[in-house]
Amino acid sequence: MDTISLLALLLTLSAGFSILNRHTLRIPVTIGVLIFSLLTSLVIMILSSLLPAYDFQAFPRSVLGAINLPAALLNGALSLLLFAGAMQVNVGHLRAKLMSVTALSILGTVLAVTFLAVAAWYVFTLLGHSVPFTWCIVLGAILAPTDPVSVVGMLKRLGLPGPLQAVFAGESLFNDGVGVVIFGVTIGLATGGGQEVTSSEIALSFCREAIGGGLLGALTGWMALRVLKAQRDTHIDLLTSLALATGTFSIANQLGMSGAIAVVVAGLCFGTSYSHSVFDEASRKELDVAWILIDEVLNVLLFMLIGFEILEITPHLFAVLATFAVIPLSIAVRAMSVLFSTLPVHIRQWERGRVLGILTWGGLRGGISISLALGLPDGDLRDLLLPICYGVVVFTIIVQGLTMEWVVRRLFPSLHSASSGR
Repeated sequence: MDTISLLALLLTLSAGFSILNRHTLRIPVTIGVLIFSLLTSLVIMILSSLLPAYDFQAFPRSVLGAINLPAALLNGALSLLLFAGAMQVNVGHLRAKLMSVTALSILGTVLAVTFLAVAAWYVFTLLGHSVPFTWCIVLGAILAPTDPVSVVGMLKRLGLPGPLQAVFAGESLFNDGVGVVIFGVTIGLATGGGQEVTSSEIALSFCREAIGGGLLGALTGWMALRVLKAQRDTHIDLLTSLALATGTFSIANQLGMSGAIAVVVAGLCFGTSYSHSVFDEASRKELDVAWILIDEVLNVLLFMLIGFEILEITPHLFAVLATFAVIPLSIAVRAMSVLFSTLPVHIRQWERGRVLGILTWGGLRGGISISLALGLPDGDLRDLLLPICYGVVVFTIIVQGLTMEWVVRRLFPSLHSASSGR
């Protein structure tokens, strides 16, 4: 299948599922598309088992192989998704809550990896299946990054305080990059490629990727704004921003830095006070609309592919049992990592419980986790961890994503009263 045919197939399916969701489920489009792609995959699997003479999974698997989700996301679409998300963040609110975002993105992610690794190691042992602790750390690194794509828009519609929205969005953007960096280190240790690496070398590598990526993103973002300041053409604005997102990501990867962190910082530059002097109101509005469209299309495609990736998984009894055990563990670990990482940060006591509840239940896992899991080296441990990661991701997107509005209204009843009174 050539590239245009593959793209046509993906866009047709995503449009069809979106229309079905609009007329039936009426839930957030990304979650609806995920559900319909999952149902389609399950029908294909059932038909394959009922009619073994026909390999109904051959064609979809060939399509998934041609797309190669880990490479397509981690080395391509991620730059656009993160840039689009960063552009929507209120930089003023983010600056006011910078300590909280930093603590959640770095310390919170490290704690989440550690807590989940320890808990999973004990669970696997209790279930009678010994898994090396290094691979439990890999599992923690895969499931640590949050991806609240489905709920950020809803949080804005519900009118949550701006600073809380900034913390929520800022953490999700930065911990993607931090999670990918941690995964790269841990997978090397698990496979034996990093046995000679010392803790100081790991720390230096992490600093180079994270801090270096941030500095690169700030530099490229500032340069792009300087170039655009002399322009007054919305088409040039969009083309330059596309070049900035993809170019920054690519340069960072070539220099051994975190492309994810670099592109987030570059995107945040478009929300600074300086950027307001670069674009007039009409140009900025058109640029935002274009990037919102890019973000929505890519997210729909991503969630649809997540639903179809179940065809690549061969579940077995232990994986099913382990998944049911890891799902509540992942929620508990999320709560603990949020709580302990923000202890040093000043959060008013009266709102600590509500913030903890929203950040915990809104910590959805998504495409990053699936892509990292699919990128594991072939072997028994991949066959064990992949179904677990997939189960946790699907649960958080569907169950936590669809109940997030209820949780917000329970924790912030004044929002419901205000919206009812209007």
